Amino acid sequence: MSALLAVEEAQARLFALHEPLASENIAFSESLGRHLSDDVIALRDQPAAPISAMDGYAIRFDDLPGPWTIIGESAAGAASDRIVGPGEATRIFTGALLPSGTDTVIVQEDVARAGDALTLTTDGPGARGRHIRARAADFAAGDCLLAAGTRLTPGAIAAAAMSGAGQLAVGRRPRVAIVTTGDELVQPGRPLAPGQIPESNGVMLAAMLAGEVAPAVQPHHLPDDRAKLASALKELARRHDVIVTVGGASVGDHDHVRGALGDAGGRLDFWKIAMKPGKPLIAGTLGDAILLGLPGNPSSAFVTATLFLLPLVRHLAGAGAPLPPVHQAPLAAPLGEGGTRRDYLRARLENGRLTPMIGQESGRTLPLASANALLIRDIGAPARAGGDMADYIVIA
Repeated sequence: MSALLAVEEAQARLFALHEPLASENIAFSESLGRHLSDDVIALRDQPAAPISAMDGYAIRFDDLPGPWTIIGESAAGAASDRIVGPGEATRIFTGALLPSGTDTVIVQEDVARAGDALTLTTDGPGARGRHIRARAADFAAGDCLLAAGTRLTPGAIAAAAMSGAGQLAVGRRPRVAIVTTGDELVQPGRPLAPGQIPESNGVMLAAMLAGEVAPAVQPHHLPDDRAKLASALKELARRHDVIVTVGGASVGDHDHVRGALGDAGGRLDFWKIAMKPGKPLIAGTLGDAILLGLPGNPSSAFVTATLFLLPLVRHLAGAGAPLPPVHQAPLAAPLGEGGTRRDYLRARLENGRLTPMIGQESGRTLPLASANALLIRDIGAPARAGGDMADYIVIA
C-alpha cells in the first residue's frame, strides 16, 4: 500500500469492486438521466409509410405543370382514402400520409387555388419525390437506436418512445451515504466556537450527486471517534451501495477511516493516489457496500469526487462511459513543469483559453466557486507556453 497508484489504475480498481447494479423497468416519465441496461431496438419503421414534409398538395409528378382538380384532404392522423388519378391533387399537411397514386408534394406557396382548381405559379418542385419523407427514413424495425449504457437525455427518450417501446430497462439508482468527520466542523449557519469552521464538504458532495442518478442524499456528521465511526459505517453498509466519507483519510492521530473500516469488518483495497490534490484517497468494501474515503480539504474532496465518486455512481447505475470526458484547449499563459503527482488545477475556461485559478491550495474554497474546469498537468510534464494545448475536464 506504500506505492502511489496512478489515477487510471485506481479508477479501474474502484469499478472492479462491484459490478453495475441490477436493472429495473421504468416509465419514460422517470427515465431522464438514467442509464440503459439493454439496447433499445426499434419495433417499427419511422415513418411507417411515406409522409409529407410540408403543407401543400400531393400530386403525380408526371402531371406537372398542371392544372389539377383537388379531390380531398390528408392530415396527420386523418389520411385520405381516395386514389389520386391523372390531373388530380389532394390537399396535404405536414406529417400526413401520402395518398395512393401520388409521388410528390408541391408546397402551398408555389400554387394558386380557386375552389377545387389548382394551378402552378412557380417552376414547381423540380424533382419527383420532393417534400416527402420516405418510409423508414428515420429508422427501420430491428435497428439498434440506443446502446446499453447510454445516458437518457430528452432526445434519447424521444427516440426510445418513437421506437414503439412502452417502458425502459435501466440500471438501479445507487444509494449513497455521505459521512463527514471532524470535531472542528459545525453545520452551516450555527455559531462557531474558537477553532471551529462551517461544514461545507457534505453539502458540496450532496449538490454534486444531485446532478447524477443517485437519490437525494442528506449528509451525516460524526466526531473524530474511531469506535463511533466503525459502528456508523457498519449500519450504513446495510442500507447503501456506496458510503463516501470526507476527512480522516490521512495518517494523523485523528484520521480514523482506515481503522474504522477494518474494525467494522471491511476490507481496504487501495490507499494513496499519485494525484494533487487528493493523494490520501481510500477505497474498500464493507459487506456489499463500497467505501470511498475522500480527503477533508475542500478542493481535495471536490477533485476526488469528480474523478472517483461521480464515476463510481455512474458505473453502478450502468453507464457505458462513467469517466468524465477529457477535452483540450490552449493555455492563456505559461504553465510550469509537472511534479511527481498528476496535478488537477482548478481553472477557468474563457474565450476558448484555460487559466489556472489563483490559490491552488487544497484548503481553499473560493477558487472552486469560479472554476469551471480542471486543468490536467501530468507527472513530469514539461513547462508549456501560452497558446500550447492542455487537457481539461469540465466541472461546471
